[in-house]
Amino acid sequence: MVNTQLFQTIKGARLPAATARNAEQAPAYAFDPRHQLAQLAATGCLSRTFYANAEDQLDQVLALTQTLEPSFVAKTAIYGRESGYMKDVPALLAASLAVRDVALLSQVFSRVVDNGKMLRNFVQILRSGAVGRKSLGSRPKKLVQLWLQTATEKQLLNAAVGNTPSLADVVKMVHPKPAEAWRAAWFAWLIGKPINEASLPPITQAFERFKREAVLGVATAVPDVPFQMLTALELSAAQWAQIARQGSWHMVRQNLNTFARQGVFDLPGMTGLVAAKLCDAQAVAKARVMPYQLLSAFRATGDSVPVQVRDALQDAMELSLANVPSLAGRVVVCPDVSGSMSLAVTGHRGSATSSVSCIDVAALVAAAVLRKNPQARVLPFEQDVVKLSLNARDSVMTNAQALAKIGGGGTSCSAPLAQLNQEGASVDLVILVSDNESWVDTNRHGATQTLREWEVLKKRNPQARLVCVDIQPTATTQAAERHDILNVGGFSDAVFTMVANFANGTMDAEHWVGEIEKVSLAAQ
Repeated sequence: MVNTQLFQTIKGARLPAATARNAEQAPAYAFDPRHQLAQLAATGCLSRTFYANAEDQLDQVLALTQTLEPSFVAKTAIYGRESGYMKDVPALLAASLAVRDVALLSQVFSRVVDNGKMLRNFVQILRSGAVGRKSLGSRPKKLVQLWLQTATEKQLLNAAVGNTPSLADVVKMVHPKPAEAWRAAWFAWLIGKPINEASLPPITQAFERFKREAVLGVATAVPDVPFQMLTALELSAAQWAQIARQGSWHMVRQNLNTFARQGVFDLPGMTGLVAAKLCDAQAVAKARVMPYQLLSAFRATGDSVPVQVRDALQDAMELSLANVPSLAGRVVVCPDVSGSMSLAVTGHRGSATSSVSCIDVAALVAAAVLRKNPQARVLPFEQDVVKLSLNARDSVMTNAQALAKIGGGGTSCSAPLAQLNQEGASVDLVILVSDNESWVDTNRHGATQTLREWEVLKKRNPQARLVCVDIQPTATTQAAERHDILNVGGFSDAVFTMVANFANGTMDAEHWVGEIEKVSLAAQ
């Protein structure tokens, strides 16, 4: 007689068996190569995370660029930069095209390398030899020259802040041949060659004049240059206030404590001016800010930063989540608050490591969904569901902080689904935000427990859909992709658009990868 426990009659369709092991060596489903690259482009910062180091991520990206079609690599680079707001992996993907398909590189270059920081990233990656060459090559060199020869004076000044390589290094490397006299003079000034100051463009002239006046103690109007170029000078509170007025949205967000130390908020009108800049809807949209950056700024502000400015950061948070959809039906959002979610969302980056953890980002997603969908349920989980009551009328910042305080424990991605099944709950959409490294609920054979619980829920709710939002650069999932399951990576507001499209049935069968395939490579 056979073992009837082992050979039970299977009810319904057979679920696919797990095809891989995750970082915890627990069963999981491997993403196909295109999805793996998309995941890395949307979440990878080439830094050490809880489960992977920077070198592993680099090796994985490079291996995928060798196996996938260059056109998909190009589209993923554009998506990672324009929709995911990422820097490192899109620059790496663009650099890989310099070796595999320079014609494609020409098509995507301006959309990926869209500022001076990205230009220097691109050049450094090529120089490093990581993609298989240490020289730029003729076509990439011309593309870098074109950027230098068409950038505005303000763009060039912004690009001049930073090293490894510095913009001066880049200029010496590619030898741009500018058509305008002011540009030729500016490049000479940048690399330290003697020039006639009168031939420099106006902002740079003002900067040189300001430096001389500062030494004499008679400097007045602050030139509109990156503030990093001024920090070595003795500046008055009024001059720091001018820097705040002139600064970009991101620059102001990142330097609130500096402004407080320099007495900016003690000057009449400056508190209101800075607050108004931070919560200006157009400025927030143009800055392509990620919600977690606002959480980071909010946390970093000291007691000397006025309450009005701190409140403006909360207002900006609400604005940055404008793409969060109002979802029809019964919505459940499940943020992972387990121990592996405690590391910085952008990985360990030395002194530049973000204070915002993966838990914070998962909590932000949950709080944002709750804000737009007040009837939604929030089920935070680790190895079990954690009981927590949230008020949908509270700000996103308040609810996100409450969720983030409960982190710790093992990971069981099936836990919230199991609870819904125990309750016999009616559900239309479940959004699970995690690093996908489930291990507490491991099965020795067959499907993952997450997929098994989902199948039970589906029998009760045939039209239900599951979205697995992965916020770490991983290659596996706990729920295999199919018509009712979406796996999407990232932590920009583009994720919310994907969720809305999937929930209302307007995405292609390939879901997220299919959306990336739609990216046009035509020049814009």
